[in-house]
Amino acid sequence: MRLSTVILPIHRWNEGQKIWRRAEDLGFHAAYTYDHLSWRSFRQETWFGAVPTLTAAATATERIRLGTLVTSPNFRHPVTLAKELLTVDDVSGGRLTVGIGAGGDGFDATAMGQEAWTPKERADRLGEFLPLLDRLLTEDATTAEGRYYSAVEARNIPGCVQRPRVPFYVAATGPRGLRLAAEYGQGWVTYGDARGPADVPVAQAPAVIAGQLAKLTAACEAQGRDVNELEKMLLQGSTAERPLASLDAFVDWAGTYRELGITELVIHWPVPDSIFENDLTVFERIATEGLAQLG
Repeated sequence: MRLSTVILPIHRWNEGQKIWRRAEDLGFHAAYTYDHLSWRSFRQETWFGAVPTLTAAATATERIRLGTLVTSPNFRHPVTLAKELLTVDDVSGGRLTVGIGAGGDGFDATAMGQEAWTPKERADRLGEFLPLLDRLLTEDATTAEGRYYSAVEARNIPGCVQRPRVPFYVAATGPRGLRLAAEYGQGWVTYGDARGPADVPVAQAPAVIAGQLAKLTAACEAQGRDVNELEKMLLQGSTAERPLASLDAFVDWAGTYRELGITELVIHWPVPDSIFENDLTVFERIATEGLAQLG
């Protein structure tokens, strides 16, 4: 099992770079950031772009993997996104992971003037977005015509440092998203019950993930693929569970999900006066000792 973190893009870079370097020094497998134009309670506060932040983080670090968690079609087009991802992969020396999903109905959904899409419309777009992004990152030149997204001789030379392309970690809980994860993903992402993770009693939260893993397994089998080929990522922070309250709490939580088959846990870097407020000393102990305590 691996342990990673999410660093929100809320820091001016003279301070932000210290956090990304500290994440590397603490031994985290990866550091991700959210690809939003603005987000939830941070809407009236500082919020920088994900791709420039990751590019800067790539130059400030040497070993830690970097990634989006997650990017979506809400304000992205596969042609321009592919060029940006290829660039970050190059700057980082092949350390980029692309978390990708259908997006939600928050601020990003209407910031460009469009009406908010229904869940079905978001799934329709992701179903076209992801295959085209796959092609753009594996072909020197791509031409495709779709209902939502097209490309005309879109060039992406020299291609990704990672071959055949940067890994996709697909956030999905529904049948269509799980099929995409099984077909295109090198990893799968969940944060709990998509209908309302915080509403699920703590004792029942692992059962939700177990059920999702069973559906992922079935989707992989339908694609003729071994589910063990995919990393299984659990993003902490949306459920009623409180694994960052203490080292012991984390060890119990991590052990539960390791037994279920989760291979990567992601915890939020503490942010004072927010829903991600946690004791930084405890957080750093979790980073350095948490997985070792599992044995």
